[in-house]
Amino acid sequence: MDDVLICGGGPAGSTAATLLRQYGHSVRLIEKEKFPRFHIGESLLPADLPVFQRLGVELPASQYLRKDGAMFVNERTGEEATYLFADALPEAIPHAYQAERAIFDDLLLKRSQQLGASIHEEEKLVSVDCDAAGVVAVTDKGTYHARYFVDATGQDAFLARKARTVDPLKGLGRAAVFCHFSGLKPEVIAELHESGNIRVLILEDGWVWLIPLADGRLSAGVVRRDVAMNEKVLEETFAASPMITRLTEGATRTHTRVIRNFSFKNTISHGARFCCIGDASCFLDPVFSSGVTLALISAEHMADTLHPALVNGTEKDPDLMIPTRKHMDRGYAAMGGLVRRFYESNLVDHLLFAKDPPEKFRKGLISILAADLWRDDNVFQDMLEKTSRYSL
Repeated sequence: MDDVLICGGGPAGSTAATLLRQYGHSVRLIEKEKFPRFHIGESLLPADLPVFQRLGVELPASQYLRKDGAMFVNERTGEEATYLFADALPEAIPHAYQAERAIFDDLLLKRSQQLGASIHEEEKLVSVDCDAAGVVAVTDKGTYHARYFVDATGQDAFLARKARTVDPLKGLGRAAVFCHFSGLKPEVIAELHESGNIRVLILEDGWVWLIPLADGRLSAGVVRRDVAMNEKVLEETFAASPMITRLTEGATRTHTRVIRNFSFKNTISHGARFCCIGDASCFLDPVFSSGVTLALISAEHMADTLHPALVNGTEKDPDLMIPTRKHMDRGYAAMGGLVRRFYESNLVDHLLFAKDPPEKFRKGLISILAADLWRDDNVFQDMLEKTSRYSL
């Protein structure tokens, strides 16, 4: 019998596996795909860096582009605003990275394997039962027993969809349609790599991301709220943007991909001998690139909570993960409130492009953009939480 069985080898699952192995627990991880595999969501945040240090992983400059902040652009009005992580509240981490997710996710998974986690790739979970006696999981290749089960299946949200506890978060992005560009002009690559910043282009009912990658490619995608997402939407949006037209002139575009089932929460994210972390617990519209960060931090908090329970034999307590849920609720509420304001245009009109915003609000906004969400001196976050209609 394993101490912990984890389903999902993305950032949440691999982080949980590594930390639990560092604590000395036996860990088995089931992953349906073979790594490295393609995944979208390449923009990381400064809050990730302390987790990387704890995991014992380094991101080499040859594969990971340093990212100093974010640029927001409204091509309809000609407004632009750049926010640098270094300008956040005191003790800010001044940068993050842009990461090709196939390489990045494989790095994290391999780290857990190096520390002794048993990794099963290309194996699909069929069912899992958690009760007072333990965990029994059945896959397409075998049956496993464990003391605790961690659902890190991302937007597949295995437990939530089985139990029908997926609650869509209305008013946020419905889906994303995206592609990569290669063969950019050298001067364009130099421009994009100077700061490594993500560029967010604001649409009437959504946004566009432009993320430069270390190998010279550009990840580009569209998220909309009220439009059926398909390749035509991508082509029309790109054609209407002078910035995208200029940056991608002469470049080669990959085939178009679409991701649906955006923006939901799992109404039952933990119980006796199980919990859900990362996107399997909650997935927000990715306008501020929070997905990987919230996955890492939820995995970290979960592992730190589960470790003493495994030592003391109390892992079957159905309330074990209440502290983790409360910790993550604060992060989701802060980031979710910011996303809501983005779509309601208040944030865009009154702060993102404000000529001279109050310094404490500007610094507070940047701290949220950096996912520094658990500090007590952010008056902007306090105001956001008090006035937001967003809740979990």
